[in-house]
Amino acid sequence: MLGISGWEFLILAALAAALIGPERLPEYVAKLRGYIRQVRDMADGAKSQLKDQMGPEFQDVNWRAYDPRQYDPRKIVRDALFDPEPEPAATADAAGAATPAVPALAPAYDPHKFDPDRATPFDYDAT
Repeated sequence: MLGISGWEFLILAALAAALIGPERLPEYVAKLRGYIRQVRDMADGAKSQLKDQMGPEFQDVNWRAYDPRQYDPRKIVRDALFDPEPEPAATADAAGAATPAVPALAPAYDPHKFDPDRATPFDYDAT
């Protein structure tokens, strides 16, 4: 809060109360309360005006779903790098028994798939 700690705020409040004096203190507190109410009313008016201008389709939006603090970047990276391997589909023979599908030849090289044994590429032109 503007670089003021709790103790410093209390000292400033006590100093202001001493300078203003006990006679005028209730008057200034009432003015401060009125200013706070005006600011609160202006904020509520701006919020309702914004809702009116945006239209009814934005009233049902769950804004908490777009909060970036709920996402764990480690999980996002883990999911992107270590995609689960798709399981081979089972085929049914004439007797109706399911037999596992025979995998084809070795999987093709995918440059976008994470491989811990592959060296990290280095681009000399990028630096």
